[in-house]
Order: sequence, then structure tokens, then C-alpha cells
Amino acid sequence: MPNNYPEAPSAAASKNSIRSRHPSLSRRGAGILLPISALPSAYGIGNLGKEARKFIDFLEKAGQTYWQVLPVGPTSYGDSPYQSFSAFAGNPYFIDPETFMEEGILTKDELESISWQERGDRIEYSTLYENRFSLLKKAFSRSSHKETREYISFCLKNSFWLEDYAVFMACKTHFGGISWQEWPKELRLFQKEAVLQYSTLLEEEVEFWKFCQFSFFRQWKELREYANSKGVLIIGDMPIYVAMDSADVWSHSRYFQLDEEHRPKKVAGVPPDAFSEDGQLWGNPLYDWEQMEKDDFHWWRERMKAASRLFDCVRIDHFIGICRYFSVPAEDTTSKNGSYYPGPGMKLIKAIQESAEGTEIIAEDLGILVPEVEELLEESGYPGMKVLQFAFDGRKDNDHLPYMYRRNLVAYAGTHDNDTLVGWYESLSEEERKLPSEFLNIVDSEELPVAAMRLLYASPANTVIFQAQDVLGLPGEARMNFPSTMGENWRWRLLPGQLSDSLAGTLKNLAAIFGRERA
Repeated sequence: MPNNYPEAPSAAASKNSIRSRHPSLSRRGAGILLPISALPSAYGIGNLGKEARKFIDFLEKAGQTYWQVLPVGPTSYGDSPYQSFSAFAGNPYFIDPETFMEEGILTKDELESISWQERGDRIEYSTLYENRFSLLKKAFSRSSHKETREYISFCLKNSFWLEDYAVFMACKTHFGGISWQEWPKELRLFQKEAVLQYSTLLEEEVEFWKFCQFSFFRQWKELREYANSKGVLIIGDMPIYVAMDSADVWSHSRYFQLDEEHRPKKVAGVPPDAFSEDGQLWGNPLYDWEQMEKDDFHWWRERMKAASRLFDCVRIDHFIGICRYFSVPAEDTTSKNGSYYPGPGMKLIKAIQESAEGTEIIAEDLGILVPEVEELLEESGYPGMKVLQFAFDGRKDNDHLPYMYRRNLVAYAGTHDNDTLVGWYESLSEEERKLPSEFLNIVDSEELPVAAMRLLYASPANTVIFQAQDVLGLPGEARMNFPSTMGENWRWRLLPGQLSDSLAGTLKNLAAIFGRERA
């Protein structure tokens, strides 16, 4: 069935939009959300190797257009992809060690000699931390990468961030993993003499971290090319804030609200609401938007260029922060004393768009939708998001109900912060289940995933994304993240063979019935 749905005119496509409509997000399509970490692997965590290509093959068979991933940066304490050591770097855990074996710089025995202590469908991050870097360092010691034009070109192309990141990670290793805010004062303040001193002292370690990034991006480039050759586009995720303990804040302190000692003056959070009387204190450093504007948003331009080298589409997380941001005194323990301040708005959007190099943008506009966000979405033309699990509060005009959807948006059954569909439904009381049961015409949780797919696939939304767990109909134990908690998050992953040819056929049939076949 061809995609012959006419595109109705909308505010986003009006002459006031800063760009024409997206070439792919303006067509009907569907995709699956599956983090790289959640791919099957014999090495403790998903990676960019053969299982990633198998998943792309599955998407092709299933008639899917998109593979959405979570942020792919190097993770810190807590293992959250939204708290990374760098807004630019790739996660060394995702480097495929079998590629090194094929290149002759690791042996099969070396890969098999490590016990990954796997437990079913769960990632054991402590084991990864203990074992993965020893393998990478063996590969590094035997590699001739420094002699290649490819490596020299990579370093030049990524000069804005690569050296600072490599020195940051080398120093972090040298000081036993402590935050850069606990480093010697001259180094903490990023004074040139101190940075040069440590980069010379730790020269071999600095080179190792560059090697990791070279390996990651080389493998990613090959994987993205493979995906695109199969008609699959990759949607990435860009957290609006960066972690305090990151190379970005350490090396670009002038772009953040820090004092003379490079300590945060204000931090990010959200205000108290009906769900939390203390609000949420995220602790991320806040941008100094005035300084960023003086520099024509140079850091953001470089960030968007880097994202464009990774992804076909980028979801900007917490899009509301571009319109206004919540600022909490750094010494506070709750967000009760925070206040809202205006963000850069269209000034930043224009800088992002000028640097996007054809990469498409999705705005994560969930939560309280203030008029400023609606105006920014209209002016930018970016599609926003809707989530089916948020639709059943009894309001007929709830904009998460599929009959309220417009075309220029991305519809989800649930995101990585939600329970699985089955887990969500089973957590509801008997009374709370009545509305979704009637709306989806189901009698139990087993029927829910397919019913939800049919409902969203039939909706006006141009783009529909389902978590892999929901495509598989998995229970709540497969949930990816419990917001504001630590310990059991970001650990779920697929088992080999779970995504079957039969399931691919079902998805392809649904895509055909509802006009979401790949163009």
C-alpha cells in the first residue's frame, strides 16, 4: 500500500516556519525504540557489532523506518545515558570487541577469557567497569591507528572537543575517578599551564582515550551507513543539560553559571507539583545564555554538528528549557526556592538549525505545555510528542488521545521513562482500567500491545515509535528506567532470538494496512 495520505497544511508548514517540513518526518512511518545497550551481546552490554546489524535487518523485514536510541555518550556514576562525561563523545562500552579480533589486535581467547557474569536480560555494569577497559587497552597497545590518515582526519574534524575530553578522562583515571571539582586548583580552573602539564604527564592515557573515540566513531559510521542502505533512519537523543562532572563544563566554564572557583551558582530542576511537594532537584549546571549568545551559540553549534554526524534525526530532551528554565540555588537540597527564567528561544533554534546539516529535529515537549513552547514549536516547525499512557485521565480533550493528534508529531505508547504497556496496565486499579480497556477494546493485558499498535498506527500522527519491550509484550520487569531512582535502571536488554521473523511479519502487515510502509 503506497503512502498516499495527503499532508494537511499546518502552522508548522506556514511561511513563518524557519524551514520547510522534514523530508521523512512529514511522511507516515513507524519505528522501534531500543538503546544500543539493550542489544544482545556476548560481552556484557549491547554494542555496534553484528547484533546491531541483525536488529537493522529486523527493522527492514518489519517495514520500519526508524531506529530510536537513547543518548550514546560515556556514562558516569548511576549508568544513566542522560548523565555523561561528554556531550560529544561516544560510549567506549559500545565498541564492538569482535571488530578488534577481526583486525588482529585482540584474540578470541582474550575475549573468551573474561567472565561477564551475565544474569539473563540484565546488564552488570560493575563487571563491565572492571573488565572492558583492560580489553580496550590491549587493543590500543597493538593498534597502528596513529599512522593512518583516517585517524589524523578524525582528530582534526573533532578538534573542538576531542583533546579536552581525552585529557579530562586521563586526569579522571589518574585521580581515581573523583569529580574534576576535587582536582588540584590550577587544573580544576582549567589553567593552560596545568592542563599542559597533566596532558604531558599522562600522554599515553590521553592517547588511549582518543583511540577509544576513534574506534567508536569509525564503527558508528559503518553502522549508520548499513542502516541507511536498508532504508532505516537513526533517531538520536540530545539531553538539553550536561552533567556537572563532564569535560564540557570543565573546559568551557564560561558557558555555565559558575562562580570564580568554577562551582555552580544555580542548578537545574523542576518545581514542586501535585506529585512531589519538594519538586525535583536535578543538579545539572545551568547555561549562561547571555554569554552563549555573545559567542553566537558556538558551543551549541558544534554540538549540533557533532549530532548530525551520528544521527538522521535528533530528539531534543526537555525542549521547554529552551523557552524557560527552572533555576535553584546550588546549596539547596530541594527545588522549593527555585524560579523560572527566560531561555534563548528562537535565537538558539536558528543556531541549531543552521548547524543541523540536514538532520531532523524532534522536540520533547512533554509535561506542562506553556504558550511559549507552543509558539516555539509553531515557529520552528518541529514535531512534538504524545504518549498513549498519558491519555486516560478521563478528559475528552486530553491531547494524548489519538483522535486529538495532528500530523506533525511523534506518537509513543510509552518512552524509556514509562513502564512497559503490560506493566502499566497491570499496575492500574480495576476502576482505572475501564477507560483504556474500552478505548482499546481489550479485556486483559495480553491484548494490549497489539491493540495499542493498531490504534497508534491508525492515528493521524506521521511518526509512531514503540519500545522494543512493548512490541514484544513484555511485563514491567523489562522497564528501562524508574525516574528519580538509582540501582536497577538502564539494565534491561534483549535476549538472542526474541525478535522473530513472525513478529517482523506482523509489524510489516500493520505498517502496510495503515500506510506506514517505508518509502
